[in-house]
Amino acid sequence: MVLRGSMLALAATVGLTAFQATPVVAKEETKQVFVMSRTWAVTQVSDAPVVYRATRDNNNLNPFGPPPRLRTLQAATAIQQATGCRPIVGSMYQNISGQFFSQVSCN
Repeated sequence: MVLRGSMLALAATVGLTAFQATPVVAKEETKQVFVMSRTWAVTQVSDAPVVYRATRDNNNLNPFGPPPRLRTLQAATAIQQATGCRPIVGSMYQNISGQFFSQVSCN
């Protein structure tokens, strides 16, 4: 009985603190760009060196979408359109979630 009462008190305390939590807001601005009939979201993730992340909208896995295109070329174009700077291709990499990361050169 004591264990059950303490668990209920703990659950009530956790539940009340959840209502007082502040909402999470992204620190960096995300820009939406349209590349080769697809929507990309580009966000700056690092200041030194300046690194951007490009994430493609999967269109809810719609099988009747536009024809396939190479994602690496799309990601490089999306970063260039969103930032106005050229991505450094040698620094570009993709994680397991399909997001592309790249440093940029603004000359």
